[in-house]
Amino acid sequence: MTVGAQGTGRRERNKQQKLERIIAAATELFGEHGIDEVTTQQIADRADIGTGTLFLYAKTKGELLLLVQNAHYAEALESGQAEADTMPDTTDAVMAIVQRIVECNRIQVDNGRSYLREMAFGDPREPRHGEALTIAARTADAIAAILRRDPELPEADAANLARIVSAIMFVSMASSANVALSTEEVVQDIRVQVQILLSR
Repeated sequence: MTVGAQGTGRRERNKQQKLERIIAAATELFGEHGIDEVTTQQIADRADIGTGTLFLYAKTKGELLLLVQNAHYAEALESGQAEADTMPDTTDAVMAIVQRIVECNRIQVDNGRSYLREMAFGDPREPRHGEALTIAARTADAIAAILRRDPELPEADAANLARIVSAIMFVSMASSANVALSTEEVVQDIRVQVQILLSR
């Protein structure tokens, strides 16, 4: 291995370690206080880096929230898919995915709602926003795969129904009217809507 290759490896490891510290610090602070009460300086201090370094990884608190939440959402989606694969009933399988994502979103309700706003209204060319949109698309694809179990359902209908289910889920999580509801109440509200939609 050349000296240059060793240096590149070390630089990449240092970057990865800083990124992990930033994610850990932001996760802790956002969880303790909510995104609106946390400053980028507090995150940088807890991650033991300068604010200039922090802004190399995320330029705003919104991007930091996306950085933190994207990883959690991807894990929630994978967990929901694994559970859905064991369920023969279509609605139950769809709701396995929905349940995991709603639980993830509502660990800290204000953060979850802020994440959805960033996802919906942020710049899709920005990498963190792009990643969030990719996760949303993967969610719709996972739901469509479940709906395709029905041999009588046309391919296009499965994809369109999956997008509608995803929209119901995201609106239910973002709605101000649902802030005071428990996670289970939000999930149950979504289930009622999904059952109506799928009982065509």
